[in-house]
Amino acid sequence: MGFREEYELNFLENEAESLVFEDLENQLAEDWAADICKCQDCILDMACLALNSIKPFYRVSLLGKVYAGSLNDSLYADEIHKAVKNAIVKISANPAH
Repeated sequence: MGFREEYELNFLENEAESLVFEDLENQLAEDWAADICKCQDCILDMACLALNSIKPFYRVSLLGKVYAGSLNDSLYADEIHKAVKNAIVKISANPAH
């Protein structure tokens, strides 16, 4: 029996995903991003590019979620914001469609 069958792994989460999607949504709502494609493919490409360029932040407990909430006011939040902005610029310049 493998780990996936033996252990409850659904509690393992990368908080960076939530933070990236939140920042991506906020940046794409700004005026400068009005003409940028927001199809599912482009959004997922932007999120993947941003996530692959930052350090992951995995958690399993409620305490980890509380700690992750404080990441919005940190250097990590700045890193996420820059990664998302870079991803938007790169993907919008070279969309997959």
